[in-house]
Amino acid sequence: MYMVLSRVALPFVWLRLWIRGRREPAYRERRGERLGFVPAAVPRQAVWFHTVSTGEALGAVPLIRSIKRALPDVPFLVTTTTPSGSVEVRKHLGAEVEHCYCPYDFPKAVRRFMDSVEPRALVLMETELWPNTIRECRRRNVPVYLVNARLSERSATGYQRLTALMGSVLTNMTHIYCQYQDTADRFAALGVEREILSVTGSVKFDLQFPSDIDSRRAEFENNWQFGKRIWIAGSTHPGEEEVVLQAHKRLLQQHRDLSLILVPRHPPRASEVVRLARTYGFDVAVLSSDPKPSDVLVGDEMGTLIYLYAAAEVAFVGGSLDDTGGHNPIEAAIHGVPMIMGPNCINFAQVVQRFEAAGCLHLADNVDELTNCVDELLKDAGQREVEGHAARQVVSNNRGAIERVSSDLSRRLAG
Repeated sequence: MYMVLSRVALPFVWLRLWIRGRREPAYRERRGERLGFVPAAVPRQAVWFHTVSTGEALGAVPLIRSIKRALPDVPFLVTTTTPSGSVEVRKHLGAEVEHCYCPYDFPKAVRRFMDSVEPRALVLMETELWPNTIRECRRRNVPVYLVNARLSERSATGYQRLTALMGSVLTNMTHIYCQYQDTADRFAALGVEREILSVTGSVKFDLQFPSDIDSRRAEFENNWQFGKRIWIAGSTHPGEEEVVLQAHKRLLQQHRDLSLILVPRHPPRASEVVRLARTYGFDVAVLSSDPKPSDVLVGDEMGTLIYLYAAAEVAFVGGSLDDTGGHNPIEAAIHGVPMIMGPNCINFAQVVQRFEAAGCLHLADNVDELTNCVDELLKDAGQREVEGHAARQVVSNNRGAIERVSSDLSRRLAG
């Protein structure tokens, strides 16, 4: 049934890509790759890593490097779904790997891709389970590994409703490296053999400071901060910006020297966010063009959020006031910044619980709660220091997943 539906869906998926390409021109490029037409530079018998977008790509970079050190003669191919993910792969891995877009999960596109690449193995990140791709891998005896796997209770319930489809997908997995025990238990409840489940922790805790963090932060502060105090809202979605801007309006009544860095999850939305901020009467600057002193600075460049977190005293992590499920708070935590999120953190439930238990992450459900939380932290430097230290300690205590996964996966790939 899934194969039939995927064939029927192709024209609509192609139309959606065309529409998105009108808003974001990068989606117009290399469209043939999405149908399985592979660039000539892509090597055969590569270890194929698929990372959907920016977050997964960044999480995979140190893992790929670690495995490459163990297997220096093996070629690597990294695919992404989004242009932003493509940018991050090329920025961080460059000539170390080949890159192309992943084919859509349509039988003909997948077969065309597999005929060209003949992958040695497929390594998927987090929750990417594509039935046609996994089925074709199994038909060709290509092992499939799922790394940094997370499975929420809600997703597990959805999988149970699709037993006929997901059962065949999960039984075709070679090994699943789960972030935490609850994910392993949910996979087991869906029929996955315990023998192919490992609990390794989250590779995202192994995030490292960029080598140029100090120089980039100094450059930013010299160009824009000018002694102002800063709080940041990162990876925000429509609806969240309104809450953040209303909170900022209230905070300025108590903190006259306060500025807000507002970074939408998708940079092409920056102009929309600028217009919205101006409706609140704010003086607004844009990071890429005029980072001048202002009430609000809108981040519009991919890959800058980790640097911007470093300049803030308090951080709100987006995707958590809507139904997205929350984005990665570790990017703020490694800088020792106290964190606030909305109530919907299902994508990072275990991570958030660890920060909450340490007292360095707070939940806010609305404008009032967000305003009060930021206000209290801004007024208490001692509390910020305590929470910042706790955040760094949680990160330190949970490192090591990359080494655990790399050691086992390298051995399997070499066999």
